[in-house]
Amino acid sequence: MSKKRSIGEILYGFFLLNHPGPVAIHIIGVAIFAFVAARSHLVWGVLLLVIGAHAAMQSSIAMMNDYCDRRLDALTKPAKPIVRGLVLPREALVASIFMMVLMVVLLLFLPPLALLLSLCYLALGQSYNFGLKSTPWSGLVFALFIPLIPLYALAGVGNLPLTAFWILPLGSLLGVVLNLANSLPDIEGDSAGGANTLAVKLGVRGVFIVCPLLIALDVVLMGVLLVSGAVAASVWVIGGVLAGTVLAVGAMVLFFGPQKPIQTRKWYFYLVTLFCLLLGTTWLVLVAF
Repeated sequence: MSKKRSIGEILYGFFLLNHPGPVAIHIIGVAIFAFVAARSHLVWGVLLLVIGAHAAMQSSIAMMNDYCDRRLDALTKPAKPIVRGLVLPREALVASIFMMVLMVVLLLFLPPLALLLSLCYLALGQSYNFGLKSTPWSGLVFALFIPLIPLYALAGVGNLPLTAFWILPLGSLLGVVLNLANSLPDIEGDSAGGANTLAVKLGVRGVFIVCPLLIALDVVLMGVLLVSGAVAASVWVIGGVLAGTVLAVGAMVLFFGPQKPIQTRKWYFYLVTLFCLLLGTTWLVLVAF
């Protein structure tokens, strides 16, 4: 844009810069996890701090993502706010740093473990932006930081039992799934831009095969933990998880795939995210009560 930007255009640009869809999903996830963990001794001020600090962190990572990708986006994603001139690169950089500082300030009022987990998440997220995104290691980054979200929520409200750490292997598998599903709409563009991500290596067809397989493997691992008694659960809970998995995987196979229009891939990501969120919430309900 060569003309002077209006206030409305700048605000809209920053709205887009925050990746509102994916970031909103993360914030909702943290809110649900924290509420579930603290519902018996809920303190609204603590809950708002947990949500606010995570929102600031996600915003920082999202804005830094567009800042780091601005040259590639100029070739493949003309609708991005920096490419359109709605936000200047230096504005995105400064805003991202500001949100990191805000995150730390808010976390000072929460337990130290919540701060530690958030800093680990932030380091992984920003390392993803600064180079790992374009490598096959991108899936590993997601595998590492997705389980940190529920652990952070539980630590933030002061209810983190040892059994909750089983979310690390369970969430790692779902992290890879989310990374692959999130990359689906951009595989062709990433490949053309020279990116060598895990999704690019697998290809569109491979991603649609691997995602349901990893979800099924995750549920099998969850089932083993429940049946073995590592975490107590009724037969109805186990049956409900299995039934939900069959329905979700069935929908993924029947209504989505490489032969479907590219526009459906974003909805595939939302379906996968919703199911992963339900699985994570179910597990935390089991281990936190």
